[in-house]
Amino acid sequence: MRSEIPLWTLRGIGLALGFLLVYALVQIGIAAAGVLLLVFVAVLLAAGLEPMLGWLRARLPIVGRAGTIIVVYVTFFVTVVGLAFVVVPAAIGQAERIVADLPPVFAEARAWAENVRPAALATSLTALIDSVASGLKPPEAPNPDEVVEVGTTVAELVITLATLLTIVFFWLVEHARLQRYVLAFLPARRRAGARVGWHATEARLGQWVRGQLILMGAIGLMTGVAYTLLGVPSPLLLALIAAIAEAIPIVGPLLGAIPAILFAATVSMELAVTVAIVYVILQFLEGNVLIPQVMRNAVGISPFLVLVSLLVGATAGGIIGALLAVPVAASIEVLIERLQARTVPVAQDPAAKESPAVEEDGADRQAPADAVATAAAAAARPPVVTPSGPPPTDR
Repeated sequence: MRSEIPLWTLRGIGLALGFLLVYALVQIGIAAAGVLLLVFVAVLLAAGLEPMLGWLRARLPIVGRAGTIIVVYVTFFVTVVGLAFVVVPAAIGQAERIVADLPPVFAEARAWAENVRPAALATSLTALIDSVASGLKPPEAPNPDEVVEVGTTVAELVITLATLLTIVFFWLVEHARLQRYVLAFLPARRRAGARVGWHATEARLGQWVRGQLILMGAIGLMTGVAYTLLGVPSPLLLALIAAIAEAIPIVGPLLGAIPAILFAATVSMELAVTVAIVYVILQFLEGNVLIPQVMRNAVGISPFLVLVSLLVGATAGGIIGALLAVPVAASIEVLIERLQARTVPVAQDPAAKESPAVEEDGADRQAPADAVATAAAAAARPPVVTPSGPPPTDR
C-alpha cells in the first residue's frame, strides 16, 4: 500500500519554503538598495515628465507618442547634462576659492571667541570654530592614490547619471506594457481598481516632482541674483546649495541659509546680517506666493505625516532619505486610501469639536451623537413583520 505524506508535513514544508523565499528577496533588496533607489528616482522623474507628454501630444498629434517622448526626453537630457557638466563644476571652482580664503576668517573668529565670557562659553565656541576650520581646511597637494580615488568617484557619478537617464527613457517608452504585465498577476476583478491606484500614485508623485523642481529653480534663481547683487562670495555655489536644500521639507530653508551667511561673514558682519534678512524675505515670498500656487494639492498629506516621514527618512537614509521621504509617504497614503471605506463617513468625535455653537442649519452640534444613538436604538428594535400576500385593493 502506497504511503502518503501527512498534510501537516506538506504545510510545514511550504511555510519553510515561503520564509526562505521572503528572506532571499529581503537580502537581495538590501544588497541592491542602491539600484532600487536609482530606479525609484527614475520613476519619480518619469512621473513628473508624463503630463508634458500629454500636453505636447495634444498640440502636435501628428508627432505621435514616440515623437513626443523623444522631444521631452531630449529637453530633459540637455537640462540635466548642462547642470551636471556646466553649473556644478563652476560651483565647485567657487567653493575651492572660498575655502582657500577661510583660514584668516577662522583666525579672527577664534580670537574673538577667546575673549568671550564666561570662560566655559569661550571654550565651547573655540572648540566649535576649530572643528569647522579643520573640516573646511584647504586641501593639500593630492597624492596619486587620491587622484585615482577622485577619478573613480567622478566616473561612478557619470555612470550613475547615464543609468538614471536611460531608466527614465525606457520607463517612458515601456510604461503601458509594464503596467499590463504587472496587472496580469492580479485577478481580473481587481485589475481596474489596481490600475486606478497605480495612476493615482503616479499622478501624485508627478505633481510633487514638478512642484519641487519649480520651487528649487525659483529659489536658486532668486538667491543667485540676490547674492550677486549683494557681493556675496561664490553666488553660484550658494544658489545651488539653496536650490538643493529646498527639496528637504521644513528644515531645508534653514540648511540653505547657513552657508550663505557664513560666506557673507568672510566679507563683513553687516553683509552677513543683510544676507540673513534677504533670505527671510525670499522665504516669506515663497511661503505666501509660490507654495500656495505651485504645491496646491501636490502631495495632499498632513504636515504631521510630512514631519514624521522626514524624520524617518533622514534617520534611515540621511540626506537622500530625507529628500525621498515625502513622495514615499504620499505613495503609501494613496495605497492606504484604496483600502479605506471612504463611502461610509466616520462620525466626528463630539469632544474634538471647537465650540457648542449652533450649526448653520439651526441644529445643535450634538446632533451627530444623537443621530448615532437614534440609529443604535432603531437597530435594537425587533423587526416589523409585514403580512405576505397580494396588496389590498381599493373597493
